[in-house]
Amino acid sequence: FGRGKVDEIGRAAKEAAARLFVCDDPLTPIQERNLSQALGIKVIDRTALILDIFAQRARSSEGKLQVELAQLTYLLPRLVGQWTHLERLGGGIGTRGPGETQLESDRRVIRRRVMKIRRALEAVQVHRGLQREGRRRTGLPVVALIGYTNAGKTTLLNRLTGARLGAADRLFVTLDPAARLVTRGGHAFILTDTVGFIRKLPHELVAAFRATLEALKDADLLLHVVDASHPALEAHLAAVEGL
Repeated sequence: FGRGKVDEIGRAAKEAAARLFVCDDPLTPIQERNLSQALGIKVIDRTALILDIFAQRARSSEGKLQVELAQLTYLLPRLVGQWTHLERLGGGIGTRGPGETQLESDRRVIRRRVMKIRRALEAVQVHRGLQREGRRRTGLPVVALIGYTNAGKTTLLNRLTGARLGAADRLFVTLDPAARLVTRGGHAFILTDTVGFIRKLPHELVAAFRATLEALKDADLLLHVVDASHPALEAHLAAVEGL
């Protein structure tokens, strides 16, 4: 944003008594801090908003771990801005202020936690791999439902299988993959539900949800579910096919 645009946004924010500014594109930590100071309100980007929604939706221990990993990866480069209220002196021996010391301490804690979560998710990956291997041995084909978030994938799975998985008219209700057996006309196959896609999916989420997204790699068929009534239908199709 140029200076003129920031002034324009600032005026609009004051008129609307806004308390939060959400940017549809990713912001660097410095951009976030500068914008927040210029506007006088809290500033977040698209990634932070999506992570916040994911944190509210996570139910299983695996889902919570995946969301926490994405959040910590996102937070790490932004820690500097959290300590602006503390004394942070320049470089040189004996010139480090308490802010710098606290910053290093926090970074160490976060890096240790990230390593611990990654190890736990690797164990989940191995477990999921064994489950997929077991399914392959049965000889049953696997069909994975893919599509934009809130397109109706879980509702379709519930209808086809008689399952009662949580489905709602909200973004990212499904974070954990679910597999169910379907028998139709003498033919049987395994139907799996997956996390919904979204345009400009943050790379932190792709990395954190690797164990979940691997279910797509081993499927025999990807069934693309689309909400045909949505006004942004073409954009949704392109986003899912791109991913």
